[in-house]
Amino acid sequence: MNWLKKKTVLVPTDFSESSYEAIAVAKAYVEDASGLKIIHSLSPLHPADPAAMWDTLTDDERKQKVHDFLSKKMDELGYSGVHVEITLGDPATQVIEYAEKIGVEMIIMPSQGRKGLSRFLIGSVAERVIRSAHCPVLVLKS
Repeated sequence: MNWLKKKTVLVPTDFSESSYEAIAVAKAYVEDASGLKIIHSLSPLHPADPAAMWDTLTDDERKQKVHDFLSKKMDELGYSGVHVEITLGDPATQVIEYAEKIGVEMIIMPSQGRKGLSRFLIGSVAERVIRSAHCPVLVLKS
């Protein structure tokens, strides 16, 4: 099914098993590993967080540590050559903006299945990405 092959596919990760499964699915959609892009969005530190109060880690240091961890994890899973992007901000917004910036052809992401009041108040990242992404979004049910 070559018509399903994409040059670039973006997978948001939260380090859950379902996000690693989404990466495996995405690998089947890209022509080669260099077309697979992984993104993780860090939340800004709240002023009451110990790291913020004691200035132990800057945002750049946090991003670098997560980047190093995720790059190593991708190598361990056999996905060398995969581009890893670490951003700071709201996950849905970051995924949408990054996908458009680099012109991905598809986003593949897991659904975490938030329900009830939590989903109503916080919203679903997957739902927000589906509504605003410039490209097709494949959501994998966890």
